[in-house]
Amino acid sequence: MTRPTHAALDRPIWTALTTKQAHLGSGDALARRFHPEVAPFAAIASETPDAWRALHALMQPGEHVAMLSAETIADLDGLQATRIGTIHQMIETQRFTHVIDDSDVIALGPADVDDMIALVQRTKPGPFGKRTREIGRYIGIREHGELIAMAGERLAIEGHVEISAVCVDERCRGRGLAGRLMNILRKDIARRGDTPFLHVFSHNEGAIALYERLGFALRHAFALTQIARG
Repeated sequence: MTRPTHAALDRPIWTALTTKQAHLGSGDALARRFHPEVAPFAAIASETPDAWRALHALMQPGEHVAMLSAETIADLDGLQATRIGTIHQMIETQRFTHVIDDSDVIALGPADVDDMIALVQRTKPGPFGKRTREIGRYIGIREHGELIAMAGERLAIEGHVEISAVCVDERCRGRGLAGRLMNILRKDIARRGDTPFLHVFSHNEGAIALYERLGFALRHAFALTQIARG
């Protein structure tokens, strides 16, 4: 069954930073960004000179943020834009209702942050900082004490929660761990009355194929741009 999507998904970063996750960022009515240790993302209310100046004021010299946009962003006065790639936003179109084994799945908390960052550095699922865990629920699997797989929640907007940081150590792939963790998260998200969605690079065909098998479908494509302050 396909459920209607929400217009806020067209601007997920801005929506999150101006509603449910405003406490994790800074800014004003023109531009907002997450705390650098939480996430590298920023957004502006509209593409006006005043909004770009407001974003510039939120950044230190030499610092950069990442933005999603419908089109490629050009260089601006005092800001340098570098396109990183194309991001596919995928949304759950089929509820997952099956029973799933979660006996070896653990909740990841403050004591796990160093191991979470180490796993991200090995597997490179996307940006992850010291405070990223504060955004939402993160779960994982340990083997012989080592964190070998994890997944969590990132952007939260009304009616929708993003699944992110899905990663499995290379030695442990092919065992269905990523799908199992995602299914646990999406069932919990659905119990709260929300719909899961996610973002993935358009060239990551393996991940996209997995997400399609799990019942996610492409909703929208964005340009991902790094904005640096000179």
